[in-house]
Amino acid sequence: MSILVDESTRLAVSGLTGREGTFHAMNNRRYGTNVVAGVTPGKGGQDVEGVPVFNTFRQAVEATEANAAMIFVPPRFAADSILEADDAGIRTIVAITEGIPAHDELMVYNVLHRKPDVHLIGPNCPGVLSPGKANVGIIPAGFFKPGNVGVVSRSGTLTYQIGNELAQGGFGNSTIVGIGGDPVPGSSFVDIIALFEDDPDTELIVMSGEIGGSAEEEAAQYIAANVSKPVVGYVAGLTAPPGKTMGHAGAIVSGSSGGGQAKIDALESVGVRVGRTPTQVAAIAVEILGA
Repeated sequence: MSILVDESTRLAVSGLTGREGTFHAMNNRRYGTNVVAGVTPGKGGQDVEGVPVFNTFRQAVEATEANAAMIFVPPRFAADSILEADDAGIRTIVAITEGIPAHDELMVYNVLHRKPDVHLIGPNCPGVLSPGKANVGIIPAGFFKPGNVGVVSRSGTLTYQIGNELAQGGFGNSTIVGIGGDPVPGSSFVDIIALFEDDPDTELIVMSGEIGGSAEEEAAQYIAANVSKPVVGYVAGLTAPPGKTMGHAGAIVSGSSGGGQAKIDALESVGVRVGRTPTQVAAIAVEILGA
């Protein structure tokens, strides 16, 4: 099995008619993802390489039974697109768009957080990949192979490195989820770890965090109370100077809040083994799985 996306995924892409939307949606289709629709207001009736385009998500769902959405529109339109997908009944929404205003992100979060059956991944994320089944986003699927390790990460590129080293060590992934590094993510570590805990084919969970916020500490508390599977962790940005944003908008240390060592301590205190480099993370996972 896997989480969030698989062979049953029927994907509608908001912004399919744009250059980036076309490029990545067609990459997803070549991987095997069932891309059934595009959504661009005013361009309904057109098609992109045989994929029909609709004016609204509701029209796309009614015509194609789409059950997942990928958001590839400019930041000023992204919040409306996400909420439109939800209103059409789509329950897995992957928002790739970067630079969405924090106020818009908070508004979307407050609407969707009341709907536990709706999973928003992102914004500002690489997406979701279930190797051998479906790829929704911009994750380079060639780094990964099917297996039993679930990966959830705030960073896209670190995820690729860890996944590649796991593959070199003889292990693959059930699903890779990039939750993004914005201050108001649609899904947290806790949300995704809970899905992996319930997935019978995920035997080990890797969580790749970074400085800023309290998501890793919250995950540590959740793991201690609810997770029976082994978890391996990583925290990026340990050398970042306080008060300076590093890469992601949410990766900022303010005073004593959001520091990397505090996150490592919280995870290790509940039995999570934390690697100091992505290579060490993969090595720890291989050691646990091979024991």
